[in-house]
Amino acid sequence: METVLKSPCDEQHPQQAEDFQGNLEQNSKLSAGIKKDIEKLYEAVPQLANVFKIKEKIGEGTFSSVYLATAQLQTGYEEKMALKHLIPTSHPLRIAAELQCLTVAGGQDNVMGVKYCFRKNDHVVIVMPYLEHESFLDILNSLSFEEVREYMFNLFKALRRIHHFGIVHRDVKPSNFLYNRQLKKYALVDFGLAQGTPDTKIELLKTAHSEDQQGSCLQNNPIVALGNGVSVSVTAPKQIPQQSASKAADRRSSSLSKVQMKQGRGGKEDSVHHSVQRSVFGERNFNVYSSTYQENSSTKLIKQSKTIDVSSRKLVTKKKIISTKAVSNGAARKAASGCPLNLPCDCYATDRVCSICLSRRQQVAPRAGTPGFRAPEVLTKCPTQTTAIDMWSAGIIFLSLLSGRYPFFKASDDLTALAQIMTVRGSRETIQAARTFGKSVVCTQVVPTQNLRTLCEKLRGTNSSCKRSQEEGPSRSENNTALPVAADKPCAPEPLGKQIQHLQSFQEGDGALEVKATDMKGWDQVPDEAYDLLDKLLDLNPATRITAKEALLHPFFKDVRL
Repeated sequence: METVLKSPCDEQHPQQAEDFQGNLEQNSKLSAGIKKDIEKLYEAVPQLANVFKIKEKIGEGTFSSVYLATAQLQTGYEEKMALKHLIPTSHPLRIAAELQCLTVAGGQDNVMGVKYCFRKNDHVVIVMPYLEHESFLDILNSLSFEEVREYMFNLFKALRRIHHFGIVHRDVKPSNFLYNRQLKKYALVDFGLAQGTPDTKIELLKTAHSEDQQGSCLQNNPIVALGNGVSVSVTAPKQIPQQSASKAADRRSSSLSKVQMKQGRGGKEDSVHHSVQRSVFGERNFNVYSSTYQENSSTKLIKQSKTIDVSSRKLVTKKKIISTKAVSNGAARKAASGCPLNLPCDCYATDRVCSICLSRRQQVAPRAGTPGFRAPEVLTKCPTQTTAIDMWSAGIIFLSLLSGRYPFFKASDDLTALAQIMTVRGSRETIQAARTFGKSVVCTQVVPTQNLRTLCEKLRGTNSSCKRSQEEGPSRSENNTALPVAADKPCAPEPLGKQIQHLQSFQEGDGALEVKATDMKGWDQVPDEAYDLLDKLLDLNPATRITAKEALLHPFFKDVRL
């Protein structure tokens, strides 16, 4: 038994079992399941019973659970703490890297710090200050414009802090940025997916990044239907270095992408049914096509007759594992190992994978994060990802705040998410930006970019947007009933033509909700600087996307800085 850091109020109790039972008896209002989880935690890390009284379970993610506890200080006061229990299967290097992020960068500028850490065998508990906070869903439509300005300013302060140390958070979202509305306190939490930049000051992130690369690989030929004859193809240039990875590491990458650590009561956003929250996009909106790039291949666009529906997607995925009935996977790779990289294949847009494609090594590309918040360079499997991906996620949060819709994007896969981004930022702009970071995107239909002010005001339902839409013409958004994020029911893809009709009908007034002037809370006077900042945050090119330091100096925050 080892204690990494020990509480100064820790006292040795000879009857530790009695204390443990007493702590549980005080939590009589808890459900049987939570009581059992707390009991298991006490048993896994017995020294916790000497220091903390665990009150309740306040969050749960893929790799950890968070508990609210109180510690009896020597001064006689009780202090609330958040106990993050990491599951035993977490990689020790990842745990150590997360702790180093909290100790080095945490504790100031709205970045969560760490107080203690307990370990016994393979169980680790990180003890952090507890910040009581509101659920993003509960307060989204009640926030005033000035509160949104302060919220974003403090988020950028936290991002500036961690980016200064070369930390890429990778999972910036509302449930990981705690907000106490009454006290105006903020905290960026959960560095479980953090990675380091090439010049990071967090030494352990350098090693953790190389570990993650082994588990984040680009699948060669995922094929998905789009509907209405519209297709999008995302391809990788052959000059980017490629590496192979094991199946076990590939599964590890998949599980990493699903992690949604929720600390506190405000972290249950994925399971809340909220009457006023409506997602702009649902899972039935878009699907796309992706393939390995062949520079001298004569086929680049997908023939409509070759597109397939969602029901056959799993079949195609399974067929990627084998080459043909006659040739096994291993034999095909061996036979094609001597093929030139630029040799065109003959399985493009078909339901099989040829030996040439099987011989190509998979491309390394980190993709950890939460769906709906991933940047375009993450969705297109760009190997080089910087702190700019955090700024994109901050832009998505800002987009939700300005439009009053959460979640704004909701897709079942990365390429569907990319297609949804195109409907707001434009297809041509997406294609052009992708070229800057070494990706080729092909879309069979031109999707125009949207005016961000018109879009957000229509979705929020402010009066000024109705007048502006009549002057500027209809902009595209969607009148879509909220789908819970946690809902995982498959939906058939809706043709793009029908979606455009829905978007246009919404702009004509079918979906906009009028807001009384007395309830505007400053939303009728949103300055142009707000949408200028949003535009810079949602820059499709990561090289020119605004940084956290630059965002804090943006004219939108001039009053906050003063």
